[in-house]
Amino acid sequence: MTTTDGNALVDDLAARIRARIMSGEIPIGAPLRQAELAAQFGISRTPVREALRQLQSGGLIEVVPNRGAVVRVPAPWEVREAYEVRAELESLAARRAVDRLDDAAITELRTANTAMYEHSVAVAAGTATGLDGSENDQFHGLIYHASGNTRLSRMLTEINDAFPRNVSALVLRDYTRYRDENFREHEEIVDALAAGDRDRSASLMREHVLRSGEHLAQWYERRSSTVFRG
Repeated sequence: MTTTDGNALVDDLAARIRARIMSGEIPIGAPLRQAELAAQFGISRTPVREALRQLQSGGLIEVVPNRGAVVRVPAPWEVREAYEVRAELESLAARRAVDRLDDAAITELRTANTAMYEHSVAVAAGTATGLDGSENDQFHGLIYHASGNTRLSRMLTEINDAFPRNVSALVLRDYTRYRDENFREHEEIVDALAAGDRDRSASLMREHVLRSGEHLAQWYERRSSTVFRG
């Protein structure tokens, strides 16, 4: 195998492990054992080891004494810092999206928001499964795309990829009041976008993201010292 082929394999493997972490299939705090991963993917340990190093350098996993590599539990202050930056960037995205969202896109935003809410309610009631945060990402991603700024979209995606996406969905599942607030806030944002109100769209989005970040940080605070460290 050439060096190029080896690098491609490691990159692909890192992406596949990252996807499992982001969806919650591999939960935060869970161990990442090289032998088990190698067996699952049908490869040797060497590319697994290199893929884990890549994910470690990106901050998604860490090496804990006596436990080895585990999915990293973000510190609450990290979440707050990231969401402070995200709030400003998403505010800009919303402002730019106002002039670029047509009626079909507005309808798509409302549909995505309703689907996310209904799915979260169903999961909380035990009548559905598969809550991985993808529906929320779809809602916000539509606005990123409509901003028409590739660099802005890339920066927002990078921030989002720093934290497992399923955790945000778990917050919605576990707290009815926040789930309802999240739905209403999304609707208010869409209303402002549809009305062509740049200032209100930007302001509502900034407040929404900051509030979401605080809920997420508090979720980690409640759980990080007990559930994940054991």
